[in-house]
Amino acid sequence: MTLPKVVDDLVAAQNTFDSVAYANCFSETAVVSDEGKTHKGRKEIEHWIADANERYKAVMKPVSFEKNETESLLKAEVSGTFPGSPILMTFHFEIADELIQSLKTTV
Repeated sequence: MTLPKVVDDLVAAQNTFDSVAYANCFSETAVVSDEGKTHKGRKEIEHWIADANERYKAVMKPVSFEKNETESLLKAEVSGTFPGSPILMTFHFEIADELIQSLKTTV
């Protein structure tokens, strides 16, 4: 499976718990929706993922990737220190100019 570079970089950053590298995959005005909360902008995204990394120690194993006209969908097995681990999650990306503009996660 071939992933766009920015998605590959995001997975690598997640799996090494590198919140700065993770945030750098996003545009300055990006929006992330996860766990019923919205995080706007690269700095807020960096704080969110640093906190999530501390709490959950989640790692991702990509299972499938597809792209349509408006979004890219990554299905990944996510495991960590959270109830029900591992789970299959879908990451809904909007990517432009080789940066993530928005990310929404669903189970």
